[in-house]
Amino acid sequence: MSLNDPRWGNQGNDQERDRPKDGPPDLDELWRDVNRRLGGLFGRRGGGGGNGGGGGNMPSLSPRQFGGGLGALIVLILLVWGASGFYIVDANQRGVVLRFGDYIETTEPGLHLRLPFPIESHELVDVTGVRTIEVGYRGAERNKVLREALMLTDDENIINIQFAVQYILKSPEDYLFNNRHPDEAVAQAAETAVRQIVGRNRMDFVLYEGREEIAVRAKDLMQEILDRYQTGIQISQVTMRNAQPPEQVQAAFDDAVKAGQDRVRQTNEGQAYANDVIPKARGTASRLAEEANGYAARVVANAEGEASRFAQVLAEYRKAPKVTRERMYIETMQDLYSNTTKVMVDTKGNGNLMLMPLDKLLQSAGDGDAARSEPRSATSAAPVSDAPRQAAIGDDVRSRDFLRNSRELGGR
Repeated sequence: MSLNDPRWGNQGNDQERDRPKDGPPDLDELWRDVNRRLGGLFGRRGGGGGNGGGGGNMPSLSPRQFGGGLGALIVLILLVWGASGFYIVDANQRGVVLRFGDYIETTEPGLHLRLPFPIESHELVDVTGVRTIEVGYRGAERNKVLREALMLTDDENIINIQFAVQYILKSPEDYLFNNRHPDEAVAQAAETAVRQIVGRNRMDFVLYEGREEIAVRAKDLMQEILDRYQTGIQISQVTMRNAQPPEQVQAAFDDAVKAGQDRVRQTNEGQAYANDVIPKARGTASRLAEEANGYAARVVANAEGEASRFAQVLAEYRKAPKVTRERMYIETMQDLYSNTTKVMVDTKGNGNLMLMPLDKLLQSAGDGDAARSEPRSATSAAPVSDAPRQAAIGDDVRSRDFLRNSRELGGR
């Protein structure tokens, strides 16, 4: 229905009130309906007199009736306002009560009552829930925040560090009133602590063996900063998510890492080879030194013994020169012949030399002794051929003749 329709407002016939209405409601009808409801609320209805062109059975309110209804309404409003002072604190929460914005008390879990607003108000603070702050990334590691992640090490290298900080509240009052944005204070303290630690260490330490140590030291330093600002926050854990060089130098850094690993591997191989060779060389050197010391001691002992023997022989020689000379000659010849298998003897007169095969003589003497020591048995002895026997007899005859001739030549 448009605004120009004759049925808008109080226009048109009264018979049209019973017709279906597709447009906005009649304002006079709404006002009469409100008056009827108010009259029913106070228990009275007006007479048949009309009111301002409305006519009909519209109720009329007296000042007394209106005052009684208003009082009841005020009492109802006061009851609702007083009931608004009740509040419930959950098990993981603490209630902080404020009176005109000033801190009054902290309430434990349960049902509590305070003065209604705006006299007093309360804040519910979760003290057991673990809160997390992400530094260097948001949500996932690939969503990097380079302004927070890029840090400079002690050896002037840039690295990309991403870590998360988990914390809880230990003092709701300090958390609410001492700092305007305590969560942002945690993020700034975390970034400050990690930048300080990274700036005092080398790149290799930050990327590899020092990650756990950095997390522990960052936790302690962050807690010290937050306690200094009285934030009421307790750091529970610092987790290093990722630490790597920037993407622009990742390939070069990988090559440097491989070169470093090759250097360490070759150093270990060289050290292993040295550990294998050096002990052997030291053992050989020690053995040679001991052998040299033994040889020196033996030579010195032999020399001292020879000197002592020579002194004794000299003393005996001075007592009996001839006897000592002959004994020395005999001992010398005995030593020489004991190590010689053939002797050349110079006969006196014609100067011919005779050969004395001592090895053959000794061998024949040994064979004869062995033959005499063997047990003889007629049944078990093997027959000996005539040729070897004759050869042995011939050798014995020649040996005896040679010895006899030698004795004769010696006697002459």
